[in-house]
Amino acid sequence: MSTLSTKFVAVAFAGLAAAIIAMPQAAFAQAKGKIVCWKDKSGKVMGCGDTVPPEYRDNATKELDGQGMTRKTGESAAEADARRAQEQARAKEKAEEERRVADQKRKDSALLNTYTNEKEIDLKRDRELKAADQSIAQQQTALKLANERMADAQKRSAKEDVARAERDRGVIEKGITDKEAEKGELVKKYMEEKKRYMELKGIPQPAATPAPTAAATPAAAPTPAAAPAKK
Repeated sequence: MSTLSTKFVAVAFAGLAAAIIAMPQAAFAQAKGKIVCWKDKSGKVMGCGDTVPPEYRDNATKELDGQGMTRKTGESAAEADARRAQEQARAKEKAEEERRVADQKRKDSALLNTYTNEKEIDLKRDRELKAADQSIAQQQTALKLANERMADAQKRSAKEDVARAERDRGVIEKGITDKEAEKGELVKKYMEEKKRYMELKGIPQPAATPAPTAAATPAAAPTPAAAPAKK
């Protein structure tokens, strides 16, 4: 074989060897690239590639390395919405709890600055209950007068006066009912304040006893029934 032919064969063989060596290297380099697998709505893997098809871009995905190991996962649009909703709910709960704690601290500070001992709480409660009783007594007097006007109007067959007296009586009766309910709320309010005050001061709580009740104000005279006006 001539020297030229020998050189040609050698060069051709070297090129072929380089190509053979390069083939697995190229394949390995491609394998090292990003591989993304996409799922359907139920979470089932539908395919893998370098690009997620448009119809699956809102679904969950996972990214694999050249060894087929999962390196990264992507949540679906529905999962992202659910996660954000949970995060917002937790943030809202946290904010509400912080506001509650701050409000309780403010109330505790006001409570400690208002009273020097727990007996003062009872005294204030009693004063407000007494004021409520006085208001009820005044309204009962007004109710008695409204009843008298009602009876007089019925005797005179004065329809307009009867109607006016009925309206007045209704307003007064509601005022008495509301004031009685207010007394119950006062008892509850000051009982809770006293309990909290003693907790803050480290004062032992007394043995459990029935909660005090607001004394009922004596009822006014029965309301006369409206008599039919004379024709």
